[in-house]
Amino acid sequence: KLQYSLIPPETLSALAEVLTFGARKYAIDGWKYVPDAKRRYMDALFRHLEAFRSGETHDQESGLHHLAHLLTNVAFLHYLHTKTKD
Repeated sequence: KLQYSLIPPETLSALAEVLTFGARKYAIDGWKYVPDAKRRYMDALFRHLEAFRSGETHDQESGLHHLAHLLTNVAFLHYLHTKTKD
C-alpha cells in the first residue's frame, strides 16, 4: 500500500498553494488544457529554477516560493507524460 504519510505536509501545502493561485487566476484544472503544455511547463520549470539559483526565493507575481512553482511544474509534466501519449 502507498504510504501517503511519507509526503511532507509542507510539500503538499506548497503544491496546493500554487494550484489554488492558478485556479483563481485562470480556472480550476485549467492547466490541463494549455496549448503546447509540455513545452510551456518545461520552460516555466526552468524559469523558476534559475530564479531560485540566482538567489530569488519567491515569485514576484504570486508571492509563493519558486520551489513550490517548480514542484507544481514537475507535477504537471508528470501528469502529462503518464496520462497522455507523447
